[in-house]
Formats: sequence, C-alpha cells, structure tokens
Amino acid sequence: MKLMRSLAAAGLLLATASCGGSKYVPVSGVVTLNGAPYKNAVVSFQPLATGGNANPGRGSSAITDESGRFTLRTDTGETGAVVGKHKVRIQTNWDALAGTFKPETGSADNIPTPRSKKADPIPPEWYADTGGKEFEVPAGGTDKANFDIVTKKK
Repeated sequence: MKLMRSLAAAGLLLATASCGGSKYVPVSGVVTLNGAPYKNAVVSFQPLATGGNANPGRGSSAITDESGRFTLRTDTGETGAVVGKHKVRIQTNWDALAGTFKPETGSADNIPTPRSKKADPIPPEWYADTGGKEFEVPAGGTDKANFDIVTKKK
C-alpha cells in the first residue's frame, strides 16, 4: 500500500512538473505600418501543431501601445508564448479606438461592437482566415518579434 502511494505521488509530481512551471517564454516586439509605429493593433500568436505535438498550448495576444510595442500574454494571464512556430495575425483594434475594450477585462459579449466606417489600414493578408504570417518563438524568448506592415500603394 505504501509503495502504491509513493508511485502515485511520484506520478502526480511528474505530471505536475511537465504541465506546470513556466512553459511560456517572454515575447515582445514592435508593429509598424509603412515604417511608423502602429498603436492599437491586436497581435495574436497561435501555436501550430507539429507531428509530435498536436496540442502545443494556448495562444497569446497583446495590443500595441503608442510606440507600436507589445508584450504577449495568454488569456489566463501568463506572460509570453509557448516555444515553437506560431501563426501570427495583426489587425486594428476598433473596440479600443471606440473606448469599449479594456485590455485587463476584454469586452462584454453582449455589448454592441462599434466599427469604424473606415477600412482597416492593415492589409487583410495579415488577419484574414487564410492570411497571417508565421513566427518561430525561440526557447529563450525574444524581444524582437517585430512586424513591419507595408500597404500596397495604388
């Protein structure tokens, strides 16, 4: 009986160690639009599954400040992103511009979401379902997750 308890405790400890701890590494960077810092962009990183890992972890997101800087956080409050390749999407945060989005609590599901009459200056290839870019988050994290978005001139 004592051996079974010890084995169960050891198994629980191993499971906790592999699932817990800091599996997130710090990730930050700057978003620019045509070379200028871009404020109020939503930056989201979604880890991509690999052959050996079908569920690599939670996605992370942030909103850029007036300098275009962002620091990723998960929806559960951990700072950073999981190590590995991510799908990155960036678009304007219209809710923040309208004053209805609060980064610490988000927006209530039942409030109307005001939208600007203007088109998003960020091209759809950065955020559409078929769009987005990829970024490899290194094991040590990075402060160089920089994205320079260039619009096409007509």
